[in-house]
Amino acid sequence: MCFEAKPLLKLALAPVLMLLSLSAAAAGGEPNQINMSPGATEVGRQIYDLHMIILWICVVIGIGVFGVMFYSIIYHRKSRGVTPATFHESTKVEILWTVVPFIILIGMAVPATSTLIDIYDNDDAELDVLVTGYQWKWKYEYLDENGENVSFFSNLRTPQSEIYNTADKGEHYLLEVDEPLVLPAGTKVRFLITANDVIHSWWVPELAVKKDAIPGFINETWTRTDQEGIYRGQCAELCGKDHGFMPIVVHVVSKEEYGQWLGEKQAAAAEIKELMAQTFTLDELMERGKAVYERNCLACHGASGEGGVGTAIAGSAIATGDLDGHLDVGINGVPGTAMQAFGAQLNDVDMAAVITYQRNAFGNNMGDAVQPIDVYNHKKG
Repeated sequence: MCFEAKPLLKLALAPVLMLLSLSAAAAGGEPNQINMSPGATEVGRQIYDLHMIILWICVVIGIGVFGVMFYSIIYHRKSRGVTPATFHESTKVEILWTVVPFIILIGMAVPATSTLIDIYDNDDAELDVLVTGYQWKWKYEYLDENGENVSFFSNLRTPQSEIYNTADKGEHYLLEVDEPLVLPAGTKVRFLITANDVIHSWWVPELAVKKDAIPGFINETWTRTDQEGIYRGQCAELCGKDHGFMPIVVHVVSKEEYGQWLGEKQAAAAEIKELMAQTFTLDELMERGKAVYERNCLACHGASGEGGVGTAIAGSAIATGDLDGHLDVGINGVPGTAMQAFGAQLNDVDMAAVITYQRNAFGNNMGDAVQPIDVYNHKKG
């Protein structure tokens, strides 16, 4: 008997392929865990259940197909004197191996379709968060219907000493940030995801969220969990040399704690508005500017302004040259280089402080005290 069994063989090979890919697809589990994790959301549990249903269906098919195949090889081999059948096709067999896989695939499609509908149901969200990918950090904006938006950048917090192996690596190496995203438990949150420069991907496995961040496009996804805790993720798209240095940290807290956190953020934003109308002394600007420099500039320009990945600040033509030129570089960046545009990443107070610090630290001693109004006017002009 000689007939083609490609459809059934393809189904039979599915469990092998799935088992090979499990280690790569495992989400939120322990390092030695090879299966997926249900995560902390209802959708995550649906995905896990669907995964297990399909896996066991494929295992049963594989056992059946390979069982028949090995039985035929062993008990119908030439050395046993078995005479092969002379026909080349069978209508009954053709119908059987068409109908059976069709029924199996329909059985798989029903739960898969139900899960996909839930995954893409972005309606009736109680909170909207705009997520923007930058090289290499994330910006979060809480969109409020009253226009009282809260926004901030989330940067890698792992110290350089751990990255360059001069200190022991911490428990959450490359998975810790200075400003985590904070969400209320038991709330449906819709994420509007985009990018400012190149394609990124916002991925938090335990929250069952993974969506590409594409410049010029806004993709939607959502999550909801009742489990308070800290959930970590990463950019899942190769987005440049520091792709591995833009982690995601989400704190899910009670609604009361979230309300308190949001109030503090709104108060801080109001304070910044008040500060923008003030005039600061050189010492005040230097103190604030040093903190801003260490948080945003040190990795490229060095702790002493000596340079490294980026150019040196100490004695540079920019930091000791025309103030407008220095402001332009800080606000708009330098196209085609690693120097980002910080105009949208820093408020006017912090921008004024860090420019002042760069012009007076590291032996530059220019004596300039840049005020927030100077930054504002430069942007407007």
